Amino acid sequence: MTRFNKLRAFVAVAAMSAASVAFAADIDMNADANDVAISGYDPVAYFSDSEATKGSAEYTATYKNAIYHFSSAENRDLFRADPSAYAPQYGGYCAFGVTMEKKFDVDPEAWRIVDNKLYLNLNKDVQKRWLTDVPGFIANANDIWPEIKTVEAAEL
Repeated sequence: MTRFNKLRAFVAVAAMSAASVAFAADIDMNADANDVAISGYDPVAYFSDSEATKGSAEYTATYKNAIYHFSSAENRDLFRADPSAYAPQYGGYCAFGVTMEKKFDVDPEAWRIVDNKLYLNLNKDVQKRWLTDVPGFIANANDIWPEIKTVEAAEL
């Protein structure tokens, strides 16, 4: 391989590596290794159907570089029109966990809408604790979130 071809190969690999980093979900978003948020659940369905509904890879939209799945084109379009209205609070991390300055994954079935905002919890047992003082925990999490949102979950 000539020196020029080696350089071209190096530049190509560097460009692909940079591109893969550029498309990763933002640090303040809870997404899996494929950048899918809420384990593929439809964030709009929590509001429109009052239930946790698995989305489909057929209907997707991105927000803060996280990929959301939807159960219908209509839900996808509603999300695209105003993603901050439907995306879960605290980047989709556990609302109770944020009160402890932690970023925990969530169970999409452990959810609640409060004041037209979606909150998710680690699991239903944690949610029971969170439900004992929702306004207090939300106020506390709102104070803490700006301090931890740009910190990797593993560092908390």
